[in-house]
Amino acid sequence: MEWSVYMILCSDGTLYTGISNNVARRFKQHQNGQGAKYFRGRKPEKIVYQESGLDRAAALKRESAIKKLDRRGKWRLLKQAEESHFLAGKKEPA
Repeated sequence: MEWSVYMILCSDGTLYTGISNNVARRFKQHQNGQGAKYFRGRKPEKIVYQESGLDRAAALKRESAIKKLDRRGKWRLLKQAEESHFLAGKKEPA
């Protein structure tokens, strides 16, 4: 089974990091108030980052590494992903 690490931009400007084997489904769950307590008092706005093709252990490890980054580090990661996506010839950022 393929797992992904994702980041969601929240209504208060914070970034939530998680893993799932179905990111679209998990995002809907977050929007409906199911799952992470982090979304109590803040709304998930949109998925701003995703790394796919991982097994569960690798996804958990990567999630942990991203969560250890400070806010600036997370935004730097988003910018790098956006730039590499653009350079790969894609029209919209990841």
